[in-house]
Amino acid sequence: MSERIQDMTQGKPLGLLMRFALPLMVGNICQQLYTMVDTAVVGQFVGVDALAALGAADWFNWLVLGIISGFAQGFCILIAQRFGAGDPLGVRKTAAMSALLGGAAAVVLVVAAQLSVSPVLRLLRTPADVVAGSALYLRICFGGIPVIMAYNILSSILRALGDSKTPLYAMLVAAGINIALDLLFVLAFHWDIAGVAAATIIAQAFSSVYCLLALRKVRIMKMTREDWRLDEGVLHRLTRLGAPMALQNAIIAVGGMAVQYVVNGFGLLFVAGFTATNKLYGILEMAAISYGYAVATFAGQNLGAGRLSRIKKGVHTALWLALATAVAVGALMLIFGRYILMLFISGDSAAQVLQIAYSYLAVMSIFLPVLYLLHLYRSALQGLGDTVMPMVSGIAELVMRVGCALLLPLWVGSTGIFYAEVAAWGGAMIVLILSYVVRMRRLTAAAPKEEPHAA
Repeated sequence: MSERIQDMTQGKPLGLLMRFALPLMVGNICQQLYTMVDTAVVGQFVGVDALAALGAADWFNWLVLGIISGFAQGFCILIAQRFGAGDPLGVRKTAAMSALLGGAAAVVLVVAAQLSVSPVLRLLRTPADVVAGSALYLRICFGGIPVIMAYNILSSILRALGDSKTPLYAMLVAAGINIALDLLFVLAFHWDIAGVAAATIIAQAFSSVYCLLALRKVRIMKMTREDWRLDEGVLHRLTRLGAPMALQNAIIAVGGMAVQYVVNGFGLLFVAGFTATNKLYGILEMAAISYGYAVATFAGQNLGAGRLSRIKKGVHTALWLALATAVAVGALMLIFGRYILMLFISGDSAAQVLQIAYSYLAVMSIFLPVLYLLHLYRSALQGLGDTVMPMVSGIAELVMRVGCALLLPLWVGSTGIFYAEVAAWGGAMIVLILSYVVRMRRLTAAAPKEEPHAA
């Protein structure tokens, strides 16, 4: 397994960003593939009730996953900056402290999440038909939090070093295992929702091991006992970077749970249709996430190298890539989305559920460029070491999402809930663009004059 780390302080930004983002997109496609298989297996072979049970659990599950990924993304900002500054000792020390902090956070999250399952499902008015299935799914998923934390931190370290291919290969392994176990556990063993949850955790465990083996082969990551010695300064910096991002994701998830509360009040069929479209959410934003990781690593490494003008050029290049991709993905979903949604829906009420699902999908597809700009500027700020304003953008999302979810259905009926998501994107996007402009101006004013570099 050869080294795949990449210095993003040299070379043309377009080529670097594309080479970094494309493997991540393929990995995200694989991840969405097995998410869709999960949903299709449940929707086709277990039923609409089980599909609704997954939907009722979605946002609470995302809350925990968002906290995990927030910490991991925050930690990798400092690793990217140390790598860009040419400091291998700092890279190893930061990676070691990230692992220790992540392990401690995972233990706390397992306990807190398991204790919260029943109270949260009651708070969300989860329909009685599906509450048992939702609880079972969540408890199994939350039991795998240490595995999910390990994968997120290991893959984030690799991305910070410019390696986006290894996480892709890890995701390919996970996708194959997950799909095979879905079919085995649900169709052969008849474990239903429990089988889907167990398959996901087992697949994540394999991807974690793959990333660990790859990281051990990177020359600058040959760890020593000294690297693992506690460093309060590094721990403090990692906490300052990771905690706001974890809180940002948690705030966004709370807004999503408020939307779920409203959706649950519209009945089982509406919940099932809403869930079917949410399972395509990952396809809608997969390229945005990939461009975001690329921009965060690009900005972090170049900030460490003191190359601010190069950061501006990279973000400008990523902007046009993101907008073009958003338009293309949105158009494809408008044309083919109905057929994809049919994979998840079966039973006597399939036509009604499909209409609800496609109406929601159409709204999100039309406004998709807003979501892509949100990811791009949020990631750029994070790469620049600012995790506070992205957190503030999460608060803007919360306010817009909850406000629209509560008010729009009163004015235009149940379909008003579809626009809560779009409004949340818009509110966050405005905060992030303004924050990026201000941040770059301050960094430029404070920085010494740059030496000329090759592109």
